[in-house]
Amino acid sequence: MYHADIHEIIDNFDLLGDWDQRYQYLVELGEALPEMNAVYKTADNQVLECMSLVHVVAQTDAVHPEHLYYSGDCDTAIIKGVVALLIGLFSGKTASEIAALDIDHLFQELRLEENLSPNRHVGVYAIVNKMKTQAAKMRIA
Repeated sequence: MYHADIHEIIDNFDLLGDWDQRYQYLVELGEALPEMNAVYKTADNQVLECMSLVHVVAQTDAVHPEHLYYSGDCDTAIIKGVVALLIGLFSGKTASEIAALDIDHLFQELRLEENLSPNRHVGVYAIVNKMKTQAAKMRIA
C-alpha cells in the first residue's frame, strides 16, 4: 500500500519543471493506481460533484484498525492521477490525522488551482471532502 506525506508530494512536483511534465506525472500516478474492486463502485462511494466518474472508499487496516487505507478509480486520466495522489496522502493515517490534513496548503504548493480548470478544481475538492467524510464516519463507527 502506497502512502506519502504532503512534503514528499510537493518535493516530487518541484522536481518537475513545467506543467506538461506535472500532468504527465499525474497521469502516470493514475496508471499505477491498483485496480479498485468492483464491489466498491457503488453510489455511496461515488463523488457525485465530479464531472468524471470517480469512486473512493476507505477501509480499516486489519492489523491496525485505527489506520485507514483508500482505494479509488476514475474514468479520466488526469483526475485518476489526482485520486492516486490523494489516496497516497490519506492512506495509512488515522481519521483524526486525515481530518487535520491541510489540503489547501498542498494544492497551493502544487499550484493545482491555477493549472486545473474551474470544473476540475471543484471536482478535486469534492473528492477530498468525500474522503474526509468517509474517514469521519469510520472514526464514529
